[in-house]
Amino acid sequence: IFFRDQTLTEEQHMAFGQRFGTLNVHPRYVSLADNPEVFQIRKDPGSSKVVGGIWHQDLTHLPEPPLGSILYALETPPVGGDTLFANQYMAYESLSDGMKQMLAGLRAVHDNRIQSPKIAQAKNADMTTKLRDDADEAEEPESVHPVVLTRPETGLKALYVNSGRSHRFADMTEEESRPLLDYLIEHSHKPEFTCRFRWRDGSVAFWDNRCLLHRALNDYPNHKRYMNRVTVNGARPV
Repeated sequence: IFFRDQTLTEEQHMAFGQRFGTLNVHPRYVSLADNPEVFQIRKDPGSSKVVGGIWHQDLTHLPEPPLGSILYALETPPVGGDTLFANQYMAYESLSDGMKQMLAGLRAVHDNRIQSPKIAQAKNADMTTKLRDDADEAEEPESVHPVVLTRPETGLKALYVNSGRSHRFADMTEEESRPLLDYLIEHSHKPEFTCRFRWRDGSVAFWDNRCLLHRALNDYPNHKRYMNRVTVNGARPV
């Protein structure tokens, strides 16, 4: 759901998110001293990389991944910097009956190697938003989640794998998992499942992390893009 022409302080942004649950403090990125629940997503003109530049769902390596995120645009480029969303209900429903049967009961292992302290220094050289390079790997273990989750409120089923954090199926090697995982990941963001949101200063997007993939486009060289995000904690996928 999208809103235009909003003016939010950090405290108001947090209060809105808290109406839906407790707020997440990002385990890898450097947080604000006063309001660590507010995740600053920044790209300065001299930076070459963006946060969230691949199709993904947020923090699915956690035992209880986020319910959703609320992103607020402070300063946007004159053109570009859109966010793409992909509907994972549609991705699942468009699969064949045979594929649905095969996926039933299948589980995927989710990790956080994409934000590992081992690569933080290299990533930070090209990013305005900084990863912590002193984080302990043991703070974020792998988590196993169903490949098809059922949203508790509606009973609808959604595909639940993503390229950033899903690298193998439970009880299988990465090599064994790769052909089917590659197919599902490519299938998950077909154009017919997607929409594209064009940001303006003061725009707000609130999305369900359980049934949507998203991707930030990096197509605005030499311009600034400043956003604030709060992320609502969720429950273990079923």
